Amino acid sequence: MALPEPAPIRQRYEQIADHLLGEIARGRLLPEERLPGERELALQLGVGRAAVREALGFLQLQGFIVTVPASGSYVAHDAVERLSELKLEPVADAGPAAVLEARLITEPSVARLAAERGPHEHDPLGDLLAEMDASSNPDDPDQRRRWSNADRDFHRTIATLTGNPVLIAIAGQLARTMDEPLWRRLRDESIAVPGRTTLQLAEHRLIAASILEGDADAAELHARQHIHRARRYMALEDPQEHR
Repeated sequence: MALPEPAPIRQRYEQIADHLLGEIARGRLLPEERLPGERELALQLGVGRAAVREALGFLQLQGFIVTVPASGSYVAHDAVERLSELKLEPVADAGPAAVLEARLITEPSVARLAAERGPHEHDPLGDLLAEMDASSNPDDPDQRRRWSNADRDFHRTIATLTGNPVLIAIAGQLARTMDEPLWRRLRDESIAVPGRTTLQLAEHRLIAASILEGDADAAELHARQHIHRARRYMALEDPQEHR
């Protein structure tokens, strides 16, 4: 039997590109901000100028940076939006149980990493929490839609705080799956019980506070508890399982 092919070694320019994308995702490089020159970047990162040049060329082709002759390289005005739209291959037949299982595996670790990558200079989650607070009436279809959008954006934003483009893409994939009709129906039914949106909002606030405070253990714990509760509310988990 043939041995499996070894995992490909990532090129240095790819590592540099991922680092710069992470700086954009965490808000340390802002849209339309001028990047340091090639020589300065090479010194900062401890790499050769040729690798920096390749990374900048790669990011330019992907639309994340723009280069102005005789001026330098700048973060594209829509770089953050492009990051949030990174796509993986479509997943066929991804039902709610599979989505929640994937979220249970990934989101606690993503929340932990987001907390570890702090401190975060601004609060990107506060407006989303306020939107959920203002749309917590499950009897109103418009409020259910607003709640769902804010909920999905909340978890996707946590992924951006890790600065990891792959995790951002995975979060985007999960967010798109959670907009499927079956998921929306189960979600609407799950929050129709009075008081559930209030409890879920409290959980979101605990996750956000833990991340912003840099408490990785708490962020992971609250994220895991939140997903278990969502599974119970959607009748996809035994309510006695985690007592």
